[in-house]
Amino acid sequence: MNDDLASLGARIDRTNELLQRMLAEVAKTPSTHAIFVDAGYLYAAAGRLVAGTEDRRAFDLDAEGLIEALIDKARTIFADSRLLRVYWYDGARRRIHTAEQQSIAELPDVKVRLGNLNANNQQKGVDSLIRSDLESLARHRAISDAALLGGDEDLVSAVEAAQGYGARVHLWGIEAPEGRNQADPLLWEVDSQRTFDLDFFKPYVSRRTAQTYEVTGAAVRPAREDVRFVGAQIAAKWLASRGRESLVELLPGHPYLPGSVDQDLLVEAEGLLQYSLRGQADLRRALREGFWEHLRAQY
Repeated sequence: MNDDLASLGARIDRTNELLQRMLAEVAKTPSTHAIFVDAGYLYAAAGRLVAGTEDRRAFDLDAEGLIEALIDKARTIFADSRLLRVYWYDGARRRIHTAEQQSIAELPDVKVRLGNLNANNQQKGVDSLIRSDLESLARHRAISDAALLGGDEDLVSAVEAAQGYGARVHLWGIEAPEGRNQADPLLWEVDSQRTFDLDFFKPYVSRRTAQTYEVTGAAVRPAREDVRFVGAQIAAKWLASRGRESLVELLPGHPYLPGSVDQDLLVEAEGLLQYSLRGQADLRRALREGFWEHLRAQY
């Protein structure tokens, strides 16, 4: 009997030891967040807010710059958390990437997921993709927080599924010129709400005109190396004016730049190049690469 009690006690001690180790590992595991963007909602709401139209053909969206701004915003909100990735949900005929969707898919830490487009250019299957990803990531404890940029009532089930596995879902919205552009049941279901205003989206949305920057600005598209050099030039100027303390604060965010720094970099580069980099994803990347390379070489 004593031997049985001793054996039972040893097993209990072993189990307690394993539980303590597990809890210690969980405590050391950093929180993780992901950003889920319903591109249909984004284009419609941001287009109406900034350009006065929901017609994608009537305006340009600097998706790369906006994604950088959303990542920067999430870094501020989820200060003790790391980014898993940005999920970008859009529609395409026969689920074949457009040129714009392909350029977004090539961005670091971005996953493009495509639903279908029907004859009326309406998205089909996007909500189910969002639900599938949200539920799967929450179930596998891959994320602790989800920032969802969308407004459709059909997303309620996706929110419920993720919350059922312990994830917190934060609804991000776009200011509506009048009324609301997000369904009430969705607003009721989420853990928190946040709305971004005109000033946030204005740098990334521009109404199209008959003339293009290639006509009104530089006649020749600059080479990537030229843009990288300009990025390094601006970095040298930035470092001289801000000092090494600002550099130390900036470095942990690599390869991302805070939204304000990124916008200043873009505007100054366009002035030096006499060429618009809006919608030029490869040149925007070259600009940031040149900026970062110079700064990191000085550290």
